[in-house]
Amino acid sequence: MNILKLKAWYNRNHIHIKAWIFFIIYEVFITGIATGRWGYLGGYLFHYALNIGLFYFHAYGSKKILYGNFRFKNWLFIPLLVFELLSYMLIAFPVEFLMFKTIYFDPKSDPMVFNEVYILRTVWRALYFIGFSTGYVFLLNSLQERKRVQQLEKQNLVNTIEKQALENDLVQSQNNFLRSQINPHFLFNTLNFIYNDARKKAPLAADAIMNLSEMMRYALKRPEASELVPLSEEVEQIEHLINLHKLRTANTINFDLSVNGDLFGLRFPPLILLTLVENMFKHGNIAHSTQPSIVEINYDKTSLSITTINMVNEVKKREADSHHVGIENIDKRLNNFYKDKYSFKFYKDPLNRYFTEIKVDIDNPMAGLN
Repeated sequence: MNILKLKAWYNRNHIHIKAWIFFIIYEVFITGIATGRWGYLGGYLFHYALNIGLFYFHAYGSKKILYGNFRFKNWLFIPLLVFELLSYMLIAFPVEFLMFKTIYFDPKSDPMVFNEVYILRTVWRALYFIGFSTGYVFLLNSLQERKRVQQLEKQNLVNTIEKQALENDLVQSQNNFLRSQINPHFLFNTLNFIYNDARKKAPLAADAIMNLSEMMRYALKRPEASELVPLSEEVEQIEHLINLHKLRTANTINFDLSVNGDLFGLRFPPLILLTLVENMFKHGNIAHSTQPSIVEINYDKTSLSITTINMVNEVKKREADSHHVGIENIDKRLNNFYKDKYSFKFYKDPLNRYFTEIKVDIDNPMAGLN
């Protein structure tokens, strides 16, 4: 187990270890060749352990002052530097003196004295590693900042791709809702002529034409995927859709729409509510004699909840896959608009009823997205 921990520690710090080994070997050989004097192994081990310790201690303190708990308190560098120099000398001199008198004593060498020369030599050595440590902190922070910027750029790219995907989803929803792109003026003028001609002879057909005309007019507005629309307009389209199905089936559907609360000014992502209701007609049993299909909207100025309930149509179970694709698109679009301020659930209960539940926390009901 200890071997595994040691290996894991080495893997985390191998760059530091290799860099220090290279630096020590380089400095020892350069100094030895330049001066013609070589030290002792124990002396090398002590001095480089002290210098490495000073390096990481200063790096830790500098990081706290520059980027951590003491940020913007640069004056703390002065007491930090004084403390480091005093500590360095108070540790170095006693150990060197003891080693000189016991292990490496040479009667011919100069005596170990705490004087100006020793102080200047020690302070220069300490400042040498403090300078390296400060540069290391700035380099490390620069690399971390660069990595953070790259992550932000990557996230922005992902957000752009997701936004484009949502735009495509909306276009697909609109195309599914209104497939043929006929000239709008020609289309509505023709529908208006047919309505006026039919309302005396066939009132039911005239009502169907009027409902269809209103739904097509709404679909042709083509709201952008990044825009919110009045929820009341979506509710109107649901009413038109329900009326069309009632006319088509001679009023045999069992469907209830309930709206509680004043929806004035409340904005909501387009076509989400319509998609849910279309799914009910497409995949549900809306003609069940005892269990009505229900759309319930509750709004109390701070939260919005939308619930749909319908019996599952056993005959149309084969279309379940396409149903789930639409549900997933709804979830993605809600997440794009509301992030962590919404919940979306869908499930089937033991009575073979299919539920969808949307709950949204509303901060500003009239606000759209930028």
